Amino acid sequence: MRRTFKFQLRPTSKQAAALTVMLNDHRFLYNAALQERRDAYRIRGRTVRYGDQSAQLRDIRAFDPDQARWSFSSQQATLRRLDKAMAAFFRRVKSGAAPGYPRFKGHGWFDTVEWPKDRDGCRWDSQPAPQSRVYLQGIGHVKVNQHRPVLGAVKTISAKREGRRWYVALSCDDVPAVPFPPTGAVAGIDMGVTHFLTTSDGEHIPNERHLAASAARLTTAQQALSRCKRRSQRRAKVRERVAAIHRKVRRQRLDFAHKTALALVRDYDVIVHEHLRIANMTRRPQPKLDPGQPYAYLPNGAAAKAGLNKSNLDAGWGCFFAQLAAKAESAGRIVAEVDARNTSRRCAQCGHIAEENRKREKFRCVSCGHTAHADVNAAINILNRAGPVLHAAQAA
Repeated sequence: MRRTFKFQLRPTSKQAAALTVMLNDHRFLYNAALQERRDAYRIRGRTVRYGDQSAQLRDIRAFDPDQARWSFSSQQATLRRLDKAMAAFFRRVKSGAAPGYPRFKGHGWFDTVEWPKDRDGCRWDSQPAPQSRVYLQGIGHVKVNQHRPVLGAVKTISAKREGRRWYVALSCDDVPAVPFPPTGAVAGIDMGVTHFLTTSDGEHIPNERHLAASAARLTTAQQALSRCKRRSQRRAKVRERVAAIHRKVRRQRLDFAHKTALALVRDYDVIVHEHLRIANMTRRPQPKLDPGQPYAYLPNGAAAKAGLNKSNLDAGWGCFFAQLAAKAESAGRIVAEVDARNTSRRCAQCGHIAEENRKREKFRCVSCGHTAHADVNAAINILNRAGPVLHAAQAA
């Protein structure tokens, strides 16, 4: 398996300044390479390839000593990052989607430097936790707050800035699995907003609503930001305060996803969830023109939909599904997803489907009279749809 281990760096003041300079130099290289591609396409009608720009690195490093002190491989990775962005742009053009041409990276929009190979401009020193270090060319040995052991073989190393903090991410191959003992239990889970999830056994996991809990502080910070003069030092400080609140919410959401997914993986051998198209669910409704009045629009429920979208995104279902799949793979569990259509309207007893069956959190079948909690009924339907997966798991 391939896994990524992320730790916080503890650089000295000089090392933190050097990390910032390194990030800016890689950003300048990215922007210069993008400008070269734009000029080449405008003048010659064709763009520049990654191989051509990578071959120019030796001349750039010989001419510019600021670029020469950083790792050659990390600069190649920056150029490869631009090449991937350009390839994605052309792919979207061919498919007819919104093109989204790569943009120049301003200050604060380029936060990661990658070294494609361990011991090539970087080195991970595997030591006991208090003495953990990572060597970065041009920076030196930086202390690492290693809170768990690194498993497998380190392949790539990345340094990332988040606000005033620095992190190192180690991407490792051949990470061994640690199977959990079998429990013989299976569960279907229904995702929601009132309850984060409900299992087919009737257990409800509450929705923490991390963004809603920080709404008051976020509102105060955003109001202060709106009163600041543009390009002022005070505006920069307040903007960092707003960003810090959002980062804390993201960390809380990720921590909740980790703990909830681990608890499910420990309790169940097979976990079945519905296949949710979150991007479609949170898309704003299209405006509707009023045919009887020019330049006017009909009500489309955009305000109510915006509130629902905010609640759905605050729940963090996508983050949870990613953690659940990763932890299940490491623990030797099975995670399956099934079609989500009509799981809330279908009776788990007789199979009758009707919109009148569900009234908020209460489910009462209009055909057979079966009553249950609406989310529990939906979780049972989700579990029943995974029949082939359950039979294969029982046979194994």
